[in-house]
Amino acid sequence: MHPTGQQMSFQNGLFNVQGPSTTMQLDPKETSSGGGGTQNGGGMSQAEFALFNSDRLQSDLEAMGNKIKEHEDNLKFLKSQKNKLDESILKLQVHMGKLHTSGTCTIENTNLQGEDINEQILRQVNSAAGVLSYVQSHHYSEALQLDMTNGVVGVVAKLGKVNDQNLSQALSDYLGTRSMLALVYKDYKSVKPLEKYDNQGNVDRSGAIHGLASSIGRTIEGQFDVICLENLRPYVGKRIAGDPQRRLDLPNPKLPNGEYPPGFLGYAVNLIQIDPAYLLCVTAYGYGLRETLFYSLFSQLQVYKTRVDMISALPCITDGAVSLDGGILRKTGIFTLGSRFSDVAAANVRFAKPSASQTTGNYSEAERQMNELRWTKEKTLEDIKRAQVLRDHALYNFGKKKEEFVRCLSQSSCPNEVSVNLLDVSSGLS
Repeated sequence: MHPTGQQMSFQNGLFNVQGPSTTMQLDPKETSSGGGGTQNGGGMSQAEFALFNSDRLQSDLEAMGNKIKEHEDNLKFLKSQKNKLDESILKLQVHMGKLHTSGTCTIENTNLQGEDINEQILRQVNSAAGVLSYVQSHHYSEALQLDMTNGVVGVVAKLGKVNDQNLSQALSDYLGTRSMLALVYKDYKSVKPLEKYDNQGNVDRSGAIHGLASSIGRTIEGQFDVICLENLRPYVGKRIAGDPQRRLDLPNPKLPNGEYPPGFLGYAVNLIQIDPAYLLCVTAYGYGLRETLFYSLFSQLQVYKTRVDMISALPCITDGAVSLDGGILRKTGIFTLGSRFSDVAAANVRFAKPSASQTTGNYSEAERQMNELRWTKEKTLEDIKRAQVLRDHALYNFGKKKEEFVRCLSQSSCPNEVSVNLLDVSSGLS
């Protein structure tokens, strides 16, 4: 064991030995002209030779430490590049999700357009949306419908469009027919004329929208939803800079290990395409339909390519998720099971598909960019592995050299044994 009262260190090229009562400073470049130890063949004392050798080893350790730092800096750079590639791949996945057109789509009427949406709503003959759509399209009893259409924005199903029919079906199934047929108004003042009540608070089925339905031989069955934009709590965060559709700048989901979930296509609220007329100033406070209506309906609902992708991403799903093959996860862990193509399960009203002139971007070009990004990521991962091997090898050599340094000092013939402090040499490398 080395006495605890003494310590040896190197500073500014000098060898320092400190004890309880003495401090000695030696310069290995100088040679002794007197005694003080056994001389070797070159005229250098054993102590001087040990100091010279240890100084050489220390220089080697410092050089190796610098090399390790270079490897660490290179690894840090490569990992930052890999993270940037992950971010770019995810953004491109979201973009491709907007452009996605399924070549094996099995849903009927894959060219669904706005006119077909009108027909779908008109088929809901006993709904409030069906009644209003009928009287508007046939210019029926304009005086009677005036109060009820003042301040109306439209029906949910007609206010957004989706590029992919599988996604359209998934979002429609998530909302359900009742929400898809909800009437959207700007403010509550415009909602009030829709319904009248008697003195007992019962619905007057001969007045307002119910009277309008009776006048065309229809009856509004059950309840229906009316959404008042002014009373919704809007999204107040940032929007994606330079995006003409004013999509919301929502943080991309991440798994507990820091990786992005595979198959993530984007947030439902951003995958809806909105008519430019409804992007701004729909409400008195300047908000559009994305940050009011659709954020209220979907919040941060995530969209995945497959049900398997969706299930694997459960740790980072907070507001539910859907998949293009029919998977639905609602808030609080509620799963929707069964076949999406069942007449009972499938929504009767779906979002329309934008016309070809509205579809932006090129899917083939996006695929090319995706392949290039993935190839670059693979090369970067290989570079990371090589850099880790070089770093580990350098650390191993540093450890062996440090052992040699300690051994050299322990074999020196100084009058007293010393305790060697290598922290100045190896700080941060172990």
